[in-house]
Amino acid sequence: MPANEKSFLRRLDQNFEKPFLVAGLILMIFIITYQTLYRYSISQTFSILNNPSFAAWIGQYIAVDTLKQKLDGLTGMAVWSEELARYIFIWISYLAIPLAIRQRTNIRVDIIYDRLNGRIQAISWIIIDLCLIIFSGFVFLEGFEHIRMQMAMPQHTAAMQIPYSIPYLVLPIGFGLMCFRALEDFIGQAASMSWKDTLTGIAATAILLSPPFLFEDMNAVALLFVYFIILLLVGVPIAFSLGIAALMTVIGAETLPASYIATVAFTSIDNFPIMAIPFFIAAGIFMGAGGLSKRLLRLADELVGGLAGGMALASIATCMFFAAISGSGPATVAAIGTLTIPAMVERGYSKLYAAAVVAAAGAIGVMIPPSNPFVVYGVAAQASVGKLFMAGIVPGLLTGFALMGTAYVIARKNGWRGESRQFSARRIGNAIWDAKWALLVPIIVLGGIYGGLMTPTEAAAVAAMYGLLVGVFVYRELNFSSLYRCCVESAQTSAIIIMLMAMATIFGNVMTLEQVPERIAAAILAFTSNKIAILLMINVLLLWVGTFMEALAAIVILTPILLPLALKIGVDPIHFGVIMVVNLAIGFVTPPVGVNLFVACGITKEKIELVSRAAVPFIITMLIILMLVTFWPQLSLFLL
Repeated sequence: MPANEKSFLRRLDQNFEKPFLVAGLILMIFIITYQTLYRYSISQTFSILNNPSFAAWIGQYIAVDTLKQKLDGLTGMAVWSEELARYIFIWISYLAIPLAIRQRTNIRVDIIYDRLNGRIQAISWIIIDLCLIIFSGFVFLEGFEHIRMQMAMPQHTAAMQIPYSIPYLVLPIGFGLMCFRALEDFIGQAASMSWKDTLTGIAATAILLSPPFLFEDMNAVALLFVYFIILLLVGVPIAFSLGIAALMTVIGAETLPASYIATVAFTSIDNFPIMAIPFFIAAGIFMGAGGLSKRLLRLADELVGGLAGGMALASIATCMFFAAISGSGPATVAAIGTLTIPAMVERGYSKLYAAAVVAAAGAIGVMIPPSNPFVVYGVAAQASVGKLFMAGIVPGLLTGFALMGTAYVIARKNGWRGESRQFSARRIGNAIWDAKWALLVPIIVLGGIYGGLMTPTEAAAVAAMYGLLVGVFVYRELNFSSLYRCCVESAQTSAIIIMLMAMATIFGNVMTLEQVPERIAAAILAFTSNKIAILLMINVLLLWVGTFMEALAAIVILTPILLPLALKIGVDPIHFGVIMVVNLAIGFVTPPVGVNLFVACGITKEKIELVSRAAVPFIITMLIILMLVTFWPQLSLFLL
């Protein structure tokens, strides 16, 4: 084969999924923005026509009742939009996972993996790839079977009236691609190892997955949790660990029909509120790449940069601003840290202190709305996302101001002064004007939600559209190439979360059938019924889980287990959501799996243990805020 053909095929293999992700994400943003604007314009027109004085005036020229009837006929012109956007969302979610498999970017627990020698790590990747191949292959086959049934007994979607077999095609196509990518990785991994080590990995996988096929009537709860824990420790991505554990339980204990897993992989994410996640992620990425974060930093520097530790205070303030855009801790650290950490070092601050400040402040990104963890919790707990957003405002602001106080004390002790400058209302005014497009985002998102104009998902889509338009046409820092990369990053990042939620739904349904949450709640209540003691135990558990598990994964796994217990002791579900998120936000800054620490270390090139030590005062501050949030419910709930 000629070299140019080989090069073309290699590029096609590396980038096959990306154009679909870019086109799908942009189309979703446009569709939901259209739906929002269309519905708003129709409702506003009805509101105006229902005004007696306006109706009397306009009635001199046109028949108001006839106009209302025509508008009634137009209201159905957007009913297709939500359904189409949901199906595009499911498609790009499952088309992005093969890319994550290829790049090995799925969320996993690697606390043990990182301590293994190179040979054992290589064998573990053989096990991981085989687990992914087996699970993806199973859903691929079951997906085909589901399509065959749909074609034999056709059903049509409610709004667009297309056969259900079309959206369900994502199961064989998406999971078929996952199987292919995992097979590619397996072949590449095996080629880099000795055949003995490869056979060892294959044999270990066979031993691991064989018990449900060899024994009958196995204990469902034991199967579910033993498999989940073993797969996590091996390093299998968390989403696939959940799915495989559920599959092994279904086979070994015959809890449910095996075909149920493929069906729920689709239905569990055919959910409009979940779509807020890719939109908020896209909004944060568009605005970071589009120049909004630079302008926010300049404004924060003007406001507090002249104080002791001024640049550190400006960094935290900017993270608080950006938190109201991105909804993500690591995204906040990446967007702000790349600007502020070098600036702090240049002004004489310790590099470790600079990294610790931004890593801790990035945790505010999941407290101040919009917040992806609140969206995930809202879906898992069937709680109002809008109320969760409102409940997160005060804890988020309180955390930000407390971190600023800690940074100020440390900076003053070490003699790290801000820039000497006189107060200038003109200069601050210019900075506010320059950052006006970024400052409008929280007003659009929160004002739209609490003004009753938009749902959280619609507000997220509008925010993403806003960030795209500002980056491309106002600041002109987003070109086609950078927009393409932003779309791929947004789709891939959100897909990892969505896959996690789909598999956690399957896992949670098996737990519910076996009454696991009720058993755990009964056991704890038998030990103690004291509300304070139980809340302290929940906090300790969440803090511990946060040290080795990503926050979103912890929420989807633990919410079905802990929420029933919280309700039994009289904790409001919205308040409990805030407790969970603040706990797990601290996990962003605690080793060994503190993702904010990893991002900050990547910027500074410092060791994680050194940055962790520098972050201790900030972690203590956040723990104090956590206690206030836990035992003072009105701190979160008084705005509701």
